[in-house]
Amino acid sequence: MDFARHLTSLRGQFVQLAVWFAFLLIVFAPLERIFGRRKQRIFRRFFLADLVYYFLNGIVPRLLMILPLTVLSAGLHRLTPLAFYSCMAALPLWFRLVLALLANEIGGYWGHRWSHEIPFLWRFHAVHHSAEELDWLITAKAHPVDIFFTHFCATVPLYIFGLAQPFATRVDSVPMAVAILSTYWAYFVHAYVSWRFGALERLVATPAFHHWHHTNDGPEVLNKNFSAMFPWVDHCFGTLYLPEAWPGKYGSDAAVAPDLAGQLLDPLTPAASRIEPPALNNSAIR
Repeated sequence: MDFARHLTSLRGQFVQLAVWFAFLLIVFAPLERIFGRRKQRIFRRFFLADLVYYFLNGIVPRLLMILPLTVLSAGLHRLTPLAFYSCMAALPLWFRLVLALLANEIGGYWGHRWSHEIPFLWRFHAVHHSAEELDWLITAKAHPVDIFFTHFCATVPLYIFGLAQPFATRVDSVPMAVAILSTYWAYFVHAYVSWRFGALERLVATPAFHHWHHTNDGPEVLNKNFSAMFPWVDHCFGTLYLPEAWPGKYGSDAAVAPDLAGQLLDPLTPAASRIEPPALNNSAIR
């Protein structure tokens, strides 16, 4: 009975992901064809492998999050007075949403930055940076462990500051809204479109902002723009790089397997310790 219920739930998640994939394809494929800086094939090389990543990362990281978030929330509820959670829950919904977006952004920034600075984490994150062509689907091209770690870092501050209510008797809309907004904004900033927001670019992330994070134009411009939605967070921590130009090339010098199985399994082996992250360089901030 339990197996059948879990199988039905898994099937439902797969169908939901398939519907969202169709929606994303319908939205972004025409945008990239019309507003791309140059013509780029929709069904490019490694498209099918990245499609597998899309479904894999729509399910596996959620499963990996269950245990650590359960332990975290239980521990915080034992240590934190109930009045604190009641006070946070009583805040206006819009204010809780703003606070949650900020907490999520700062936690995600450090999770992402650590994935570049810590060799063990970089071996997983290097899979995402191995892409030499960028489009909306590259968002999903990542090792599930990498997705789990970054999402966990982004979620922890919401629990610490009472902005997520895991034991509430009703659905907590704030963390759900933050998760949906941040997830689908990620598809936008990876998209191969040439939109710029002018002066707003330093406040709200654009494709240009995030494409510079994926550049492979030289060591002086690597390890920039770790934020998901708010570039001013990078400015605060000294990692903002946003010139008028666009990157000349994408990808990474890390030795990442070309096939899907190798990308999933190699980071789990001792040999992956030889994959060194590029050194952080703060000299090119603009």
